[in-house]
Amino acid sequence: MQKPKAAFLCAAPDTILSVYGKERMGRIAELTDLLPGVVTDVSQQDLSDVELVFSTWGMLALTEEQQARHLPKLKVVFYAAGATEGFVRPFLHRGIACSSAWQANAVPVAEFTFAQILLGLKGAQRLCRRLHGPAQFNQDLAGPGVYGATVGLLGDGAVAHHLEKMLGLCHLSVQMLPTLPERRTISLEQFFASSQVVSNHLPNREDNIGVVTQALLESMPRNGVFINTGRGRQIDEPGLIAALKNRPDLTAILDVTYPEPPKADSELYSLPNVFLTPHLAGSIHDECHRMADFMLEELERYLAGQPLKYPVLEEYLIPAP
Repeated sequence: MQKPKAAFLCAAPDTILSVYGKERMGRIAELTDLLPGVVTDVSQQDLSDVELVFSTWGMLALTEEQQARHLPKLKVVFYAAGATEGFVRPFLHRGIACSSAWQANAVPVAEFTFAQILLGLKGAQRLCRRLHGPAQFNQDLAGPGVYGATVGLLGDGAVAHHLEKMLGLCHLSVQMLPTLPERRTISLEQFFASSQVVSNHLPNREDNIGVVTQALLESMPRNGVFINTGRGRQIDEPGLIAALKNRPDLTAILDVTYPEPPKADSELYSLPNVFLTPHLAGSIHDECHRMADFMLEELERYLAGQPLKYPVLEEYLIPAP
């Protein structure tokens, strides 16, 4: 049986190599009639017979007219990364399927957050920032511990569901607050006031900007921990800083900020109860290969005539402005 024509399409060829790696690229070449190299400009190469496109961060944003002219036989885009809003709508409008590794990218975020939750319940991050000598070598500011604590997951997407399963291994009470207000059984205020740890996993939408306020943070129990691996602009940053000053027992673990990185004069760098990391919760280095593996599995499904497991649908997308 003739193999389908395929191509790697990306503005950054090095990113293709770092995500897919030589082994996975070789496997794709075995299963398809793969064009050599990485296409960075669709107008510079004959792609008229290409049926399948593989990409990742740096996927070219093509108009419907560009697709029709240069990729008339395209059927599927395999995207080894998460969010697709930057390029996918014109493909969907032309009836071209797209599969995204958003579920794969959720795994390392959940793993990172799981570790921070357990450390946060011990008070480890806050104690680490304050430990400068023998005089501070005590447990006076330790958290409540892991056993029986309530952890709140803000949002109910892929990361939150992965995390919920992981936390199920511990003796913890987990409450998940759905993204859509109409699906919530408790208010945002009740959620924060009853959660020893709040971990933000809200989607990147305009209606979620600034939803985490100073009042919500200050309502958390003593030695409360707030973790943000979602988006920085979902937090009222001046309110966060004020809450951390007013409540030195609180801890903020911030993998994302707005702007990113914080400005040079930001107090987030100096507050003793802030624990900053440089947006590393998502897939990095070898973890990126998991996303490529998901797309290889999708390719095998497609070649076997099976439906895609991780299709991107219009209703999944952030509403267009």
